[in-house]
Amino acid sequence: MDKNFKISIITVVYNGEKYVEDALKSVVNQSYKNLEYIIIDGKSIDNTLNIIKKYEDKISKIISEKDNGLYDAMNKGVQLATGDIVGILNSDDFYIDNMTLNKIAQIFEENRQIDIVYSDLMYVDEVDTDKVVRFWKSGKQQSFKNGWHPPHPTMFVKKELYDKYGLFDTDFKISADYELMLRFIEKNRANLFYLPETTVKMRVGGVSNKSIKNIVKANIEVLKAWKKNGFRVPFFIFFIKPFKKIKQFFVKNDKAEIRR
Repeated sequence: MDKNFKISIITVVYNGEKYVEDALKSVVNQSYKNLEYIIIDGKSIDNTLNIIKKYEDKISKIISEKDNGLYDAMNKGVQLATGDIVGILNSDDFYIDNMTLNKIAQIFEENRQIDIVYSDLMYVDEVDTDKVVRFWKSGKQQSFKNGWHPPHPTMFVKKELYDKYGLFDTDFKISADYELMLRFIEKNRANLFYLPETTVKMRVGGVSNKSIKNIVKANIEVLKAWKKNGFRVPFFIFFIKPFKKIKQFFVKNDKAEIRR
Protein backbone atom coordinates (compact mmCIF):
# COMPACT_ATOMS: atom_id res chain seq x y z
CA MET A 1 0.00 0.00 0.00
CA ASP A 2 1.19 3.51 -0.85
CA LYS A 3 1.89 5.17 2.50
CA ASN A 4 1.77 8.59 0.81
CA PHE A 5 -1.97 8.16 0.42
CA LYS A 6 -3.48 10.68 2.85
CA ILE A 7 -6.82 10.49 4.68
CA SER A 8 -8.44 13.50 6.36
CA ILE A 9 -10.94 12.81 9.15
CA ILE A 10 -13.22 15.61 10.34
CA THR A 11 -15.07 15.64 13.66
CA VAL A 12 -17.58 18.43 14.32
CA VAL A 13 -18.56 18.98 17.95
CA TYR A 14 -20.47 21.37 20.18
CA ASN A 15 -20.80 20.73 23.92
CA GLY A 16 -19.93 17.09 23.38
CA GLU A 17 -18.10 16.35 26.63
CA LYS A 18 -20.20 13.25 27.24
CA TYR A 19 -18.96 11.14 24.33
CA VAL A 20 -16.42 13.06 22.25
CA GLU A 21 -13.49 11.20 23.80
CA ASP A 22 -14.68 7.94 22.25
CA ALA A 23 -14.57 9.56 18.82
CA LEU A 24 -11.14 11.07 19.45
CA LYS A 25 -9.62 7.80 20.67
CA SER A 26 -11.04 5.85 17.74
CA VAL A 27 -9.24 8.18 15.32
CA VAL A 28 -5.90 8.82 17.06
CA ASN A 29 -5.50 5.09 17.76
CA GLN A 30 -5.84 4.10 14.10
CA SER A 31 -2.92 2.01 12.87
CA TYR A 32 -2.92 3.93 9.57
CA LYS A 33 -0.60 6.88 10.19
CA ASN A 34 -0.82 9.00 7.03
CA LEU A 35 -3.73 10.72 8.66
CA GLU A 36 -4.89 14.30 9.10
CA TYR A 37 -7.38 14.84 11.94
CA ILE A 38 -9.39 18.06 11.98
CA ILE A 39 -11.64 19.10 14.86
CA ILE A 40 -14.25 21.82 14.31
CA ASP A 41 -15.69 22.95 17.63
CA GLY A 42 -18.62 25.36 17.75
CA LYS A 43 -17.24 27.30 20.71
CA SER A 44 -18.28 24.74 23.33
CA ILE A 45 -18.99 26.01 26.84
CA ASP A 46 -18.66 22.66 28.60
CA ASN A 47 -15.52 20.54 29.07
CA THR A 48 -15.22 19.56 25.39
CA LEU A 49 -12.14 21.65 24.60
CA ASN A 50 -10.25 20.35 27.64
CA ILE A 51 -10.91 16.80 26.47
CA ILE A 52 -9.75 17.64 22.95
CA LYS A 53 -6.56 19.23 24.26
CA LYS A 54 -5.58 15.93 25.87
CA TYR A 55 -5.02 14.64 22.33
CA GLU A 56 -3.82 17.82 20.62
CA ASP A 57 -0.40 16.35 19.82
CA LYS A 58 -2.20 13.84 17.58
CA ILE A 59 -4.68 16.30 16.07
CA SER A 60 -3.66 18.24 12.97
CA LYS A 61 -6.01 21.24 13.30
CA ILE A 62 -8.37 22.45 16.02
CA ILE A 63 -10.80 25.25 15.21
CA SER A 64 -13.06 26.60 17.97
CA GLU A 65 -15.42 29.34 16.87
CA LYS A 66 -19.10 30.06 16.39
CA ASP A 67 -20.64 28.50 13.32
CA ASN A 68 -23.98 28.46 11.52
CA GLY A 69 -24.87 24.90 12.36
CA LEU A 70 -23.67 21.35 11.77
CA TYR A 71 -23.25 21.51 8.01
CA ASP A 72 -21.52 24.88 8.08
CA ALA A 73 -19.01 23.34 10.51
CA MET A 74 -18.56 20.28 8.25
CA ASN A 75 -17.87 22.60 5.32
CA LYS A 76 -15.15 24.34 7.32
CA GLY A 77 -13.53 20.98 7.92
CA VAL A 78 -13.72 19.91 4.28
CA GLN A 79 -12.21 23.22 3.15
CA LEU A 80 -9.31 22.77 5.57
CA ALA A 81 -8.70 19.14 4.57
CA THR A 82 -5.54 18.43 2.59
CA GLY A 83 -5.98 14.67 2.27
CA ASP A 84 -6.79 12.67 -0.85
CA ILE A 85 -9.79 11.17 0.96
CA VAL A 86 -12.19 12.80 3.43
CA GLY A 87 -14.19 11.01 6.12
CA ILE A 88 -16.55 12.66 8.61
CA LEU A 89 -16.90 11.11 12.06
CA ASN A 90 -19.59 12.56 14.32
CA SER A 91 -18.58 13.46 17.87
CA ASP A 92 -20.66 10.71 19.46
CA ASP A 93 -19.71 8.01 16.92
CA PHE A 94 -16.57 5.92 16.70
CA TYR A 95 -14.75 3.53 14.39
CA ILE A 96 -15.26 -0.11 15.23
CA ASP A 97 -11.54 -0.92 15.45
CA ASN A 98 -8.10 0.54 14.84
CA MET A 99 -7.73 -1.10 11.41
CA THR A 100 -10.64 0.74 9.80
CA LEU A 101 -8.60 3.36 7.93
CA ASN A 102 -6.07 0.76 6.79
CA LYS A 103 -8.89 -1.11 5.07
CA ILE A 104 -10.27 2.06 3.50
CA ALA A 105 -6.87 3.19 2.21
CA GLN A 106 -6.16 -0.23 0.73
CA ILE A 107 -9.45 -0.22 -1.19
CA PHE A 108 -8.70 3.16 -2.72
CA GLU A 109 -5.14 2.13 -3.57
CA GLU A 110 -6.26 -1.07 -5.27
CA ASN A 111 -9.21 0.55 -7.07
CA ARG A 112 -7.97 3.88 -8.41
CA GLN A 113 -11.21 4.58 -10.31
CA ILE A 114 -13.27 4.52 -7.09
CA ASP A 115 -14.61 7.87 -5.79
CA ILE A 116 -16.43 6.74 -2.63
CA VAL A 117 -16.10 3.80 -0.26
CA TYR A 118 -19.02 3.02 2.07
CA SER A 119 -19.87 0.19 4.44
CA ASP A 120 -22.33 -0.99 7.13
CA LEU A 121 -23.36 0.91 10.25
CA MET A 122 -24.37 -0.17 13.74
CA TYR A 123 -26.70 1.99 15.80
CA VAL A 124 -25.85 1.26 19.42
CA ASP A 125 -27.27 2.10 22.81
CA GLU A 126 -26.17 5.50 24.09
CA VAL A 127 -24.52 4.01 27.19
CA ASP A 128 -23.97 0.32 26.41
CA THR A 129 -22.25 0.52 23.03
CA ASP A 130 -22.08 -3.27 22.80
CA LYS A 131 -25.86 -3.31 22.58
CA VAL A 132 -26.88 -3.01 18.93
CA VAL A 133 -30.25 -1.32 18.56
CA ARG A 134 -30.36 -1.20 14.78
CA PHE A 135 -28.12 -2.52 12.00
CA TRP A 136 -27.86 -0.74 8.66
CA LYS A 137 -26.64 -3.29 6.14
CA SER A 138 -25.97 -1.04 3.18
CA GLY A 139 -25.71 -3.63 0.45
CA LYS A 140 -24.56 -3.02 -3.09
CA GLN A 141 -25.42 0.21 -4.84
CA GLN A 142 -29.01 0.77 -5.95
CA SER A 143 -30.90 3.74 -7.30
CA PHE A 144 -31.92 6.40 -4.78
CA LYS A 145 -35.41 5.98 -6.31
CA ASN A 146 -35.56 2.67 -4.43
CA GLY A 147 -35.13 4.47 -1.11
CA TRP A 148 -31.48 3.37 -0.97
CA HIS A 149 -28.48 5.46 0.00
CA PRO A 150 -25.24 4.77 1.90
CA PRO A 151 -24.97 5.55 5.62
CA HIS A 152 -23.24 8.93 5.53
CA PRO A 153 -20.99 8.27 8.60
CA THR A 154 -19.41 5.30 6.79
CA MET A 155 -18.57 7.24 3.63
CA PHE A 156 -15.01 8.08 2.61
CA VAL A 157 -15.00 10.49 -0.33
CA LYS A 158 -12.24 11.65 -2.65
CA LYS A 159 -11.56 15.31 -1.89
CA GLU A 160 -11.77 16.10 -5.58
CA LEU A 161 -15.52 15.39 -5.53
CA TYR A 162 -16.07 18.23 -3.05
CA ASP A 163 -13.86 20.46 -5.19
CA LYS A 164 -15.79 19.58 -8.34
CA TYR A 165 -19.39 19.25 -7.14
CA GLY A 166 -19.51 21.44 -4.05
CA LEU A 167 -19.90 21.25 -0.28
CA PHE A 168 -22.89 20.63 1.99
CA ASP A 169 -25.79 22.92 1.13
CA THR A 170 -26.51 24.81 4.35
CA ASP A 171 -30.04 25.65 3.17
CA PHE A 172 -30.76 22.09 4.33
CA LYS A 173 -30.88 22.02 8.13
CA ILE A 174 -31.41 18.28 8.69
CA SER A 175 -30.77 16.45 5.41
CA ALA A 176 -27.81 18.22 3.81
CA ASP A 177 -25.91 14.92 3.94
CA TYR A 178 -28.70 13.25 1.93
CA GLU A 179 -28.68 16.07 -0.62
CA LEU A 180 -24.90 15.83 -0.98
CA MET A 181 -25.05 12.07 -1.51
CA LEU A 182 -27.85 12.47 -4.07
CA ARG A 183 -25.77 15.11 -5.89
CA PHE A 184 -22.53 13.12 -5.84
CA ILE A 185 -23.91 9.65 -6.51
CA GLU A 186 -27.22 9.87 -8.36
CA LYS A 187 -26.68 13.09 -10.31
CA ASN A 188 -22.93 13.01 -11.01
CA ARG A 189 -22.46 9.24 -11.05
CA ALA A 190 -19.58 8.90 -8.62
CA ASN A 191 -18.01 5.42 -8.63
CA LEU A 192 -18.82 3.52 -5.43
CA PHE A 193 -17.22 0.60 -3.63
CA TYR A 194 -19.15 -1.32 -0.98
CA LEU A 195 -17.15 -2.79 1.92
CA PRO A 196 -19.49 -5.42 3.47
CA GLU A 197 -18.34 -4.80 7.03
CA THR A 198 -19.32 -2.52 9.89
CA THR A 199 -16.87 0.37 10.20
CA VAL A 200 -18.77 2.78 12.46
CA LYS A 201 -20.81 2.52 15.63
CA MET A 202 -23.33 5.34 15.98
CA ARG A 203 -25.17 6.16 19.18
CA VAL A 204 -28.93 6.35 18.74
CA GLY A 205 -30.61 9.75 18.78
CA GLY A 206 -29.57 11.49 15.56
CA VAL A 207 -31.09 14.88 14.77
CA SER A 208 -33.24 13.72 11.85
CA ASN A 209 -34.86 10.90 13.86
CA LYS A 210 -35.19 12.24 17.38
CA SER A 211 -38.76 13.54 17.00
CA ILE A 212 -41.74 13.15 14.68
CA LYS A 213 -41.39 16.84 13.85
CA ASN A 214 -37.81 16.31 12.68
CA ILE A 215 -38.76 13.21 10.70
CA VAL A 216 -41.36 15.29 8.84
CA LYS A 217 -38.83 18.07 8.26
CA ALA A 218 -36.28 15.57 6.99
CA ASN A 219 -38.78 14.15 4.49
CA ILE A 220 -39.64 17.65 3.27
CA GLU A 221 -35.93 18.29 2.75
CA VAL A 222 -35.61 15.02 0.82
CA LEU A 223 -38.27 16.33 -1.58
CA LYS A 224 -36.38 19.62 -1.83
CA ALA A 225 -33.11 17.76 -2.55
CA TRP A 226 -34.63 15.89 -5.50
CA LYS A 227 -36.04 19.10 -6.97
CA LYS A 228 -32.79 21.01 -6.43
CA ASN A 229 -30.87 18.40 -8.40
CA GLY A 230 -33.30 18.44 -11.30
CA PHE A 231 -34.98 15.12 -10.61
CA ARG A 232 -38.63 14.22 -10.78
CA VAL A 233 -39.58 13.08 -7.28
CA PRO A 234 -40.79 9.46 -7.05
CA PHE A 235 -44.00 9.76 -4.98
CA PHE A 236 -43.40 6.40 -3.27
CA ILE A 237 -39.98 7.32 -1.86
CA PHE A 238 -41.60 8.65 1.33
CA PHE A 239 -43.03 5.18 1.98
CA ILE A 240 -39.97 3.16 0.97
CA LYS A 241 -37.43 5.09 3.08
CA PRO A 242 -39.26 4.62 6.43
CA PHE A 243 -39.90 0.95 5.58
CA LYS A 244 -36.18 0.37 5.02
CA LYS A 245 -35.42 1.96 8.40
CA ILE A 246 -37.94 -0.31 10.14
CA LYS A 247 -36.28 -3.36 8.57
CA GLN A 248 -32.97 -2.36 10.15
CA PHE A 249 -34.33 -3.15 13.60
CA PHE A 250 -34.63 -6.83 12.62
CA VAL A 251 -31.37 -7.39 10.75
CA LYS A 252 -28.49 -9.36 12.26
CA ASN A 253 -24.86 -9.37 11.24
CA ASP A 254 -21.85 -11.55 11.95
CA LYS A 255 -20.44 -9.38 14.74
CA ALA A 256 -23.48 -8.51 16.81
CA GLU A 257 -27.13 -9.27 17.26
CA ILE A 258 -29.79 -6.72 18.04
CA ARG A 259 -30.70 -7.23 21.68
CA ARG A 260 -34.04 -6.35 23.21
